[in-house]
Amino acid sequence: MSEKTLTFEVVTPVRKVLSKEITSLIVPAIEGYLGVLPNHAPLICGLEPGVVKYKEGNAYKKLAISGGFLEVSHNKATIIANAAELPEDIDVARAKAAKERAEKRLKQRTPDIDLARAEAALKRAMARLKVANDS
Repeated sequence: MSEKTLTFEVVTPVRKVLSKEITSLIVPAIEGYLGVLPNHAPLICGLEPGVVKYKEGNAYKKLAISGGFLEVSHNKATIIANAAELPEDIDVARAKAAKERAEKRLKQRTPDIDLARAEAALKRAMARLKVANDS
């Protein structure tokens, strides 16, 4: 590992989604997007559902996460998430259907609908579609 890279890992309860040496990282932190470079100060923060962007070599790559946590320590950044998907793993038709369902629930606003859950589902679906379509 060079002083100009950091180790980046994405872990879910099911598997390790990614493990790479990267040169920069941008994550959807709860209070806004956060950038991480090599030799970053130690950090732990919560993550929103969204798009994670990382630079490997000269190319930026993306993955979708369902939220979770980021830990940065000793030149290693680890995302722990309930779900994380690389572009090639995303089922676009399923993501579009999830987006439409969430939008329909939010539009109806009946008393039996959990608005926070519908909003989170919409964020996850939109992140998955953005990652799949940008790749």
